[in-house]
Amino acid sequence: MDDGKGKGTGSDSGSGFGAVVRAPVARRTWREFGYLLIGLPLSILYFSLALAGLSSGAGLLVTFLGVPVLAGVLAMCRGFGRLERTRVRVLLGTDIADPAPIRARKRGALSAMGALLKSGSAWRHVLYCVIHFPWAVFGFCVALVFWASGWAYLLYPLWFWVFPAYTDQPGLQLFQNGDYSFYLDSPAEIALTCLVGLAFTLATPWVIRALTTVDRVMVGGLLGPSRLATRVTELESDRGVVVDTAAADLRRIERDLHDGAQARLVALAMDLGLAKEKATEDPAAAARMVDEAHGEVKIALQELRDLARGIHPAVLTDRGLDAALSSVASRCAVPVRVTVDLPARPTAAIEGIAYFTVSELLQNISKHARAQVASVEMWKSGERLLIQVADDGRGGASVGEGTGLAGLAERLDAVDGVLVVDSPAGVGTTVTAELPWRA
Repeated sequence: MDDGKGKGTGSDSGSGFGAVVRAPVARRTWREFGYLLIGLPLSILYFSLALAGLSSGAGLLVTFLGVPVLAGVLAMCRGFGRLERTRVRVLLGTDIADPAPIRARKRGALSAMGALLKSGSAWRHVLYCVIHFPWAVFGFCVALVFWASGWAYLLYPLWFWVFPAYTDQPGLQLFQNGDYSFYLDSPAEIALTCLVGLAFTLATPWVIRALTTVDRVMVGGLLGPSRLATRVTELESDRGVVVDTAAADLRRIERDLHDGAQARLVALAMDLGLAKEKATEDPAAAARMVDEAHGEVKIALQELRDLARGIHPAVLTDRGLDAALSSVASRCAVPVRVTVDLPARPTAAIEGIAYFTVSELLQNISKHARAQVASVEMWKSGERLLIQVADDGRGGASVGEGTGLAGLAERLDAVDGVLVVDSPAGVGTTVTAELPWRA
């Protein structure tokens, strides 16, 4: 076939034992720890100003002054949200999209304040400033305790001499009960303390990551665009893809008609005109020309059938995907095994997209894969239609920009579908497509 998306984590990436050992000194851990430390003073600022502003604005609502005060608080909290999104992007490496801008219907201060007060996004920013404060306190305390305790216990063999040298104690005192005190002063106790510190130190990065994961969710849910706004943006993008695809299909049909059947029919009309002129003068030559014209008619009809099949095959409408895919497979350059296990027929639109998806993938196999055999499987899972097309060809296909698979992925995405390509070089290609069922 000719033709996911991945994002590396930089030098901090890795898995297994090596990643666990490197985690305490990894840049990601230090950035996330810094995020939690900086978060507390910032959260105190956000909480104090937001609560004071809300209280003042609510108290002044009996006068007109409460409205601009509340609008000012909302604008201030949106500014805090911008700072938080930047902090998450720089320190946590997570991009949170900006919420939709607030647009007033009319010009003027009153209209702008009204738009702010009606904005759900602005009120979510206020909510973040209020509820993030207790979480920031918790995250700060947990991260600092784990970090400080882990490194202090791990390095205890290097600094325990401070107690006998500068105090009257033989070592670090764990507890005291009356006249009995327990100190970490023997070699075994010092070694055990070091092991406990090692465990804490190795666990700290994962505790910090868990804490910052909550922050990512909180910032994304409250300071990013709403689900409705995100969905509207996706639908607008998908609509553009559908319009572009439809325009491209119309151009292809026009080109095929102009260069194929139309040109052939024009030539056929000219030949028949000549045959008509020669009918009386040279009947044998006229008969030959009519015979040639008859052959041209058959070719033109075949081209029109192929074009109609490319628009929407009759076998798909009449007999469904099983028969239509078997027909497509029979025209593939390599043997294709087709398995369709569907309890019913999906909607006509999804059925058509599924057909053209398989048709294009089999076309890619014929042209580029250099395969010996291929297979097509289709089944229903939950409320999704799954398609898998595999071959044993040269592999190396990808959903890169400008490739046929990229265009196919865009078409599927326009109807909430997914296209996944697994194509190791020299092993073959497996393309899995997923579509909504919508029966």
